[in-house]
Amino acid sequence: MSEGYVLEIKPSARRQSSRAGEWVHEEGARRLFESKALAREWASQRRVGVWVQDAAPHDASGVDGYLVGGQRASTARHTGRQSSL
Repeated sequence: MSEGYVLEIKPSARRQSSRAGEWVHEEGARRLFESKALAREWASQRRVGVWVQDAAPHDASGVDGYLVGGQRASTARHTGRQSSL
């Protein structure tokens, strides 16, 4: 990977955040940040529903992470409580 943190904006983030879509239209689908923390801060400004997800170690795309969008899993999954079907 390169120095810094390369973030690619995925279509799901563009659908979720018009600001992310505007960025891609004006600047392209990738952006270089000095750190992951700065990428996450920038993502938080795109509105709700988008977040930074690290690329898998075997990912050959040349990016460090992705800006993705959608609905996250319910909090019941994260707290260890069982959720009903």
